[in-house]
Amino acid sequence: MQKIGLGGGCHWCTEAVFQSLKGVRKVEQGWLAPIEGPANFSEGVLVHFEPKQISLHVLVAIHLHTHSATSNHSMRKRYRSAIYVFSEEQNIESRKAINDLKRDFEQPVITEILTYGNFELNNERLLEYYYQAPQRPFCQTYIQPKLKILLEKFKAVVNEEKILGNCMLNKLLKS
Repeated sequence: MQKIGLGGGCHWCTEAVFQSLKGVRKVEQGWLAPIEGPANFSEGVLVHFEPKQISLHVLVAIHLHTHSATSNHSMRKRYRSAIYVFSEEQNIESRKAINDLKRDFEQPVITEILTYGNFELNNERLLEYYYQAPQRPFCQTYIQPKLKILLEKFKAVVNEEKILGNCMLNKLLKS
């Protein structure tokens, strides 16, 4: 088992995307900081995964395609586009993945690769945000479009039983 930190958009959105994948055993949602600046937290998730079932390259591809990986918008302090690595091997593999995937985007990818420093778990009542209540307006407006991208581009690694068991998403896919 390995873990990787991912940040870029709302941690509720990121949590739902990575909870929906085969080979992902656990997703912790909260606030991540790099070792270079421990007080500089932004929203993100820790993804615990089985590399034999889902590669880091695929996780990076999903991450880049399900958040604004090319937009340097005004909320970047709160929503840092980043991959938080735990080893030099992950650093190298993440850089290679970004390099391989940059042709998928019209604008340059701004996602940073940072050494993991610290993590603070979100408030317990906000964990499992999407799967607890997918009918929430926030979930329908922001999370479901990301899950639709996941099903369209990465169906081979989607836990279909979990994601398609959600009637809200099934309705969206039919539209």
